[in-house]
Amino acid sequence: MGPATLGGRSIFTGPKTNLILGLAITVFALALVFVWIPLDTDTGLVEKVRRQVTIGDSLAPTVAGLFLLIGGGLLMLFERNAPDQRELAISSLGFIGVLVALIALSLLVMRFTGPALVAVVNMAFDSSLEYRLLRDSVPWKYAGYFIGGTVLLTGMISLVEGRVGRRTVLIAVAAVIVLIAIYDLPFDDLLLPPNGDV
Repeated sequence: MGPATLGGRSIFTGPKTNLILGLAITVFALALVFVWIPLDTDTGLVEKVRRQVTIGDSLAPTVAGLFLLIGGGLLMLFERNAPDQRELAISSLGFIGVLVALIALSLLVMRFTGPALVAVVNMAFDSSLEYRLLRDSVPWKYAGYFIGGTVLLTGMISLVEGRVGRRTVLIAVAAVIVLIAIYDLPFDDLLLPPNGDV
């Protein structure tokens, strides 16, 4: 792995993109599974209360972290010397930076959409609703996840395609609805993000 060249587009000499990305993903996944999730959740993967087994708060993010770990490992082990990989360039880091900013924005939208909607309803109807008490009821529990998830998927697809289209938004909406159906509908005691932290 060589040093960056002044004025050049490539950051590293030689095709090491898969190795670098695989290493970064693996480190992030390990930090996610063994540091972030245990510090951010109060329950384990599954919880047993009075002989009833329920899904713990850390199950879904841990599964996601394990998939990231597998993907990063596969990149490092089997694709590090792939002949078709491009050199990691400054433009690639710009793309990654925009992607990280998009994810951060989407998470903020996801986190604050529900409380903001409750605040608007309280102002419009002179009521005193509390989002904390509504976070497990329809439609409030879906608001942040649906809007934030749609922003995230629309942004990611548009970033790759280089344009925003109606078809992209519809795909994002459909994907978020499918995720809600998979994660929320079958389980009575599962709170969609970010409701577990509100």
